Amino acid sequence: MTKGTLYLIPVVMAENAVAKSLTPFLVDTINTIDEYIVENEKTARRCLKEAGLKTPQSDLIIHDYGKHSRGGSLKPYFKGLEQGKNVGLMSEAGCPGIADPGAEIIAEAHKRNINVVPLVGPSSLLLALMASGFNGQSFAFQGYLPIDKMARAKKIKDLEGFAERFKQTQLFIETPFRNNPMLEEILRTCRPDTLLCIASNLTAEDEFVKTKSVGDWRKEAPDLHKKPTIFLLYRTK
Repeated sequence: MTKGTLYLIPVVMAENAVAKSLTPFLVDTINTIDEYIVENEKTARRCLKEAGLKTPQSDLIIHDYGKHSRGGSLKPYFKGLEQGKNVGLMSEAGCPGIADPGAEIIAEAHKRNINVVPLVGPSSLLLALMASGFNGQSFAFQGYLPIDKMARAKKIKDLEGFAERFKQTQLFIETPFRNNPMLEEILRTCRPDTLLCIASNLTAEDEFVKTKSVGDWRKEAPDLHKKPTIFLLYRTK
């Protein structure tokens, strides 16, 4: 029996951003699929509706892969795929598998020799890197930094060193309600001539992307509370 295909379906990251975030091919694809593996069922259903899903929501098979559903067998997620059905994988926002637990599903698909097809859509990391003006040939995404204040300061200092030593852009994120303390720590820890790009609310109507030196940011720092944000560090000297 021919196995199905696992489609990696990006999700819009902001309100009123469907038209500039999703391709016609993606919209066509979701209208051929009625089974999904999702990180957040409510978010997934809303995104599918906004994207132009014609299939009645009641006809969809939704497998919840949220934080309360992990740790068990992955077998139930692959029953349809093993039987030849195409299935969509959706993150809560952005691209599946990027800073996203769906990577485990994708890895299992490869083990089962199931075809994996990534679809084009918004990635906050790449959008931020594109707009930063920093090195796009050598970069590293560091994910979430330590919550402990001392450990976080040390990590930021380490990343500043990596940026200088390897001429490598360093990207990292924080839980949105902790963005302001993170920014304060960056401005306190880094050297004045280190470059910092702040990319916030990407694809939203109030999108904010700005690159300045740490010294300049210290004069006027933005309020990032509860705004999804990517921080990027780089040094040119």
